[in-house]
Amino acid sequence: MSTTAFDTPVAVTAGSGDPTAPLVVLLHGRGSDESSIIALAPHLPVGPTYAALRAPIREGGGYAWFANRGIGRPVAESLAETMTWFRQWLGGVAPSGRPVVLIGFSGGAAFAGGLLLSDPQRYAGAAILLGTLPFDAGVPVSTGRLDDKPVFVSQGEQDVVIPRELLDRTWTYLHDESGATVTSRRDPVGHSLTDATVDALGTWLAGVANHPAGTHSA
Repeated sequence: MSTTAFDTPVAVTAGSGDPTAPLVVLLHGRGSDESSIIALAPHLPVGPTYAALRAPIREGGGYAWFANRGIGRPVAESLAETMTWFRQWLGGVAPSGRPVVLIGFSGGAAFAGGLLLSDPQRYAGAAILLGTLPFDAGVPVSTGRLDDKPVFVSQGEQDVVIPRELLDRTWTYLHDESGATVTSRRDPVGHSLTDATVDALGTWLAGVANHPAGTHSA
């Protein structure tokens, strides 16, 4: 599927209307849409612009970021196509110099991870919530790939939606190999965010949005 076959991007926004304010892109889970994850915005810091983007692939009653080989395992060609579609949208709303932070939930976490790993310098940071990085899907996961990049990762100890192997691999890579500056939580829950995690995410985001590192300037 070429990017021309995807629908025109649909996004809802909240927060600052300043076009130079940091942009926080909220990426929903598989089978959901932008209306679910924009509900996070009121619980996050004042100052950034929040944009919840609808994934480009229709699936059931919602949308998905990529075709799957299995839960948490993107088809590499599909991921490449949707990331290209995303970058075209992002270029229109966040030109050179505007800090961009990605926050992805579940399937959106894998998509956020793919974007960050593909082009670490484009993003000020990323949050991987209740999801896996897209391993074996055509994006680099080399040692030091995310050197000094702020990353927030949250997992549920009782999560049975995302395969435990992928959650553990994500945790290990981010903490031990990626080089990222990691803020992390594991909560005794399933595939859901706790209030404490949302609070911690807000604290992390305030630091990243106020002091963005490695912002894109090309």
